[in-house]
Amino acid sequence: MGSPPTKSRILPLLFATIILYFCSVSSLAELQRFQQPLKPDGSLSFLVIGDWGRRGLFNQSEVAVQMGVIGEELNIDFVISTGDNFYEDGLTGVDDPAFYESFTNIYTAPSLQKQWYSVLGNHDYRGDAEAQLNPILTEKDSRWLCLRSFIVNAEIVEFFFVDTSPFVNEYFINPAGHSYDWKGISPRKNYLANLLKDVDSALESSNAKWKIVVGHHAILSAGHHGITEELLNQLVPILEKHNVDAYINGHDHCMEHISTSHSKIQFLTSGGGSKAWRGDIRNWNPEELKLYYDGQGFMSGQMTDTKAVFVFYDIFGNVLHQWSISKVSHSAA
Repeated sequence: MGSPPTKSRILPLLFATIILYFCSVSSLAELQRFQQPLKPDGSLSFLVIGDWGRRGLFNQSEVAVQMGVIGEELNIDFVISTGDNFYEDGLTGVDDPAFYESFTNIYTAPSLQKQWYSVLGNHDYRGDAEAQLNPILTEKDSRWLCLRSFIVNAEIVEFFFVDTSPFVNEYFINPAGHSYDWKGISPRKNYLANLLKDVDSALESSNAKWKIVVGHHAILSAGHHGITEELLNQLVPILEKHNVDAYINGHDHCMEHISTSHSKIQFLTSGGGSKAWRGDIRNWNPEELKLYYDGQGFMSGQMTDTKAVFVFYDIFGNVLHQWSISKVSHSAA
């Protein structure tokens, strides 16, 4: 569990998060912003994990151990969760023991006692979605921060977390016997219009050197779920317009990097937090598919003003793939 706040800090923290909670579920007039400080040398490092919450099963615990090892080596500043935080059907409420059994009691390494920035996945929406947004969970474990959509500003880079499940038509038209918690989403058309407008506005006003968008669903993927057409048609034009560097997602239970000649965006999938889908791969241009690994794993990011490095790891902490990009510094521009 994260370091427990003192009593003098709990009440102000809860008061602030309660206000934040009600704002987040009642309106998307403006995306909530959080400040993430850089290291003294101006760098930033983090881990990315997705599709993990299975009470330690399907090698979730083993992945967590290696996350702790790599997290210590990189002296990470925070962790990103790309959603599907609790299987199979999210949380039943704020008192669901799965919160401890799948999160607090699993990610116990000292290096992982940092802020976790999380979005909701489609499996999270099958339970009490608003439970994961509730500040009561932050009281239970101070690492936990989950909102539908929000921004993390780390000076050299801004992360734009986007709620992708409401985009997917299938969940509304043909839910395949599943029940989804759409409280706070209806009317869907207005929700999506406001969200797209907010993301567009936030990217437009961003002065960060790097721009990274995080969502649960893949935009491009050779995995089981494949391309999410709704995001390709509605979200990608906004990301392209504002020169987003990378889109990071989960949903497909694999580790994946796609780089196409049609877009400057790098498409990075980190959905190997627990159950993997062996051998479940679609045909894809091998020149674009820089990595496809059908096992468990996670990803790291290391960033400075001039360079970003993303590394994919397997369940043993072995490096599967590494990609980097450099930019001219602001001072030299």
